[in-house]
Parts: sequence; C-alpha cells; structure tokens
Amino acid sequence: MDPDETRGRSRGLAGLALARIRSLWVAKLFGIPACMAAFFLFYFLLLEHPRAAVATVPLVAADAWVPFSPWALPLYASLWLYVVLAPALLDDRLDLLAYLGASVALSTAGFAVFYIWPTTVPRFDVDWSAHPWLARLKTLDASGNALPSFHVAFAVFTGAWLGRLLRAMGAGTPLLLLNWLWCAGIVYSTMAVRQHVALDVLSGAALGAAAVIAHAHVLTFLRARRAIR
Repeated sequence: MDPDETRGRSRGLAGLALARIRSLWVAKLFGIPACMAAFFLFYFLLLEHPRAAVATVPLVAADAWVPFSPWALPLYASLWLYVVLAPALLDDRLDLLAYLGASVALSTAGFAVFYIWPTTVPRFDVDWSAHPWLARLKTLDASGNALPSFHVAFAVFTGAWLGRLLRAMGAGTPLLLLNWLWCAGIVYSTMAVRQHVALDVLSGAALGAAAVIAHAHVLTFLRARRAIR
C-alpha cells in the first residue's frame, strides 16, 4: 500500500474514532466512572466481609507454565484503560445501554459466586518486600475474590467487542491483532503477578465468553424490536 494512502487511512480511522468518542460524551464521561465506582464498592465489600470461610483455589499443572514476572504488573493494571475503550467507541444509545446491561450481568454473576463461595489464591513463595508495587497490590486486593477472575472476564468481554467495533470502523489487521495481544497480555499477567491461578483464569474466560454471547443475542433482539417500531 502507498505510504500516503496508509497515512490517509490512519487519519480517517482516527477521525472516525474521535467522532465515536464524542458521541454521547456526557453519558460516557459520568456513566463510566460511576459504574466503575459501583463495581469496586461491591467488590471490596465482598472481599472484606466474606459470607463464609474463604477457600483456597488449588493449583493445577498449568500454573507451572507461567513464571513469576514482576514486569507484568503494568499489563495487569492496564485492564482499567482497556475496558474503557469499547464503551467509549459506542455511538448508539441502545448499544451503550446494552453494553452497560451486559457488564452489570457479568459483574452480578461473579459477585454471586464470591458471595456463595469466597475464594483466595494460595500463598506463593515470593518475597513481596522486594517488589513494593506488587506488595501494594496485594495489600489493596488481598488476592481474594479469586474465582472467577474478573480481570480475565472483562478482558475477554472487552476483547471481543473492541474487535467487533474495530472491524466495523474498517481497522486493519495490525490493530485487530494488537487488540487481541493486549487482551492475552492482561490474561497472562493475572497469573504472572500471582494475583490469580489457572482455575481462576479458565472460569473468568468462561464468564467473559458467556457475557459476549448473551450480549450479542440481546442486542440482536433489541435492534429487531427497534426496526419494527
């Protein structure tokens, strides 16, 4: 492809993304932080006040495949930027409401599991004092609310819908690949920083995939109803 054509396509994609971000910007500006605040309120409430004895999620063979990697902490933390991208690019009120509904349903399912069966990860043989930023994470999150992993569930949910939006915007293969590499990096980081174990990751991926499928069906139904009116 001609360099000028490539630059023109990039500018066109950037302009389209900016136009989408500006659409419904008031709802996004106030709604996204409010939803995150509500999520963390329930998350830490369940973390600090478990209903029953906290069970330790067992290790399986796959846990040995991922070495402890402190460098993965920025990837782990990047989830909270990643999850904002998909709703920020929505330019239809119905789509935005459906996305909110799917996120609430995903969160409610996870919270129900945490309430019924509180879990934590095993104690790892790591000197956390040698990794102050990771030690801070352990202090804040306490490695509880382990199974399913919300980090993985929301990464999978976001990856699927961000990929869908990028394709709708005409993004090329590099951006689509970058999206899935970012998603995979977040999933990897949950085990690499020892915040989750393999069973947490598998259950979180299943929860995220279920949310993607349910959201797709609900959105199709809502759009069909709108078309009839």
